[in-house]
Amino acid sequence: MASKSTIDPSISPLKPTFDSDGSHKESDHLKAVIAKLGLQSHVEGGYFVETDRDSLRIPNPFPEGIKSSEDTRSASTTIHYLLTPRSPLGAFHRNKGRTVHTLHRGRGRYILIHADEVASASCPGGYGGAEDMSESERWTGKARVETFIVGQDVLNGERIQWIVDGGKYKCSFLLPDEEVGKESEGLLISETVVPGFEFADHDFMRVERMEALVTGKQKEEMGWMLRKE
Repeated sequence: MASKSTIDPSISPLKPTFDSDGSHKESDHLKAVIAKLGLQSHVEGGYFVETDRDSLRIPNPFPEGIKSSEDTRSASTTIHYLLTPRSPLGAFHRNKGRTVHTLHRGRGRYILIHADEVASASCPGGYGGAEDMSESERWTGKARVETFIVGQDVLNGERIQWIVDGGKYKCSFLLPDEEVGKESEGLLISETVVPGFEFADHDFMRVERMEALVTGKQKEEMGWMLRKE
């Protein structure tokens, strides 16, 4: 691997800080936080709990061609989401709704693949179209890839709030609480999805899609961020 990231040449290649094989034991503090907040394992990795689901129902705003069993959505939903040394990766996925993220504690790196920006006219926003549509038919070219750190050091560019619009793939992984060392008491955030989250509006990045959306070198650097089937 080259000494510079294929995503951002100003940083080193993106590599995990903590093994994601589940072998790391959670600290007593993290066990207490997980219990206190009522968190459970998330299919993306990490832990979560839904803290709010607006009772207001609104018409489903998503384009025709998107599979859905519901004609309405909650106006918004909110969750707590936690990455830990035992479960340090939130694998690449996307939502159709807009997601507002707010940091509570810890540090992490986010990677966004702006798939919506290169969706073909026959696949608006990167959704819809026939299920047998090939990846080359879905996209007009390679997607822009963005990365940033979330943390409390705002004077050095770390973010305490960030917004991911629908149709963009995102991944996150845990960083140490300090630049030097490998200790972390977890990355705890809140996420508010508008309109509210439904699994019908969610999908994971697949290998074939990553190959279509990014360069070969970028895929080599980011392949470990895909969800293990």
